[in-house]
Amino acid sequence: MSEIRPAGTRTMAYALAEADMRYLLPRIKAPTLLINGDADERSPLSVATALHESIPRSTLIVMPGLGHECYLESAEEFDAVVRHFLLTLAGESAEFA
Repeated sequence: MSEIRPAGTRTMAYALAEADMRYLLPRIKAPTLLINGDADERSPLSVATALHESIPRSTLIVMPGLGHECYLESAEEFDAVVRHFLLTLAGESAEFA
């Protein structure tokens, strides 16, 4: 996207970086999966840990040796993590049906 509309992408990224909505995190009711590469320099593990501690019912998965784009760096492993999380949720909803 940045190649197509570079000015718009920069503006959007700046606006999002300036918006501090951490106060909303404890209000998230949906089960939330956080995936972080332990070699992520853009959003280090401390950021993921803070999110995890603030979001009720969150799950934090740390993928060793991967960076910010772990979904590209190890797509199969990333997909397996997401599938497991979703199957776990499906099991929860079956229990409460």
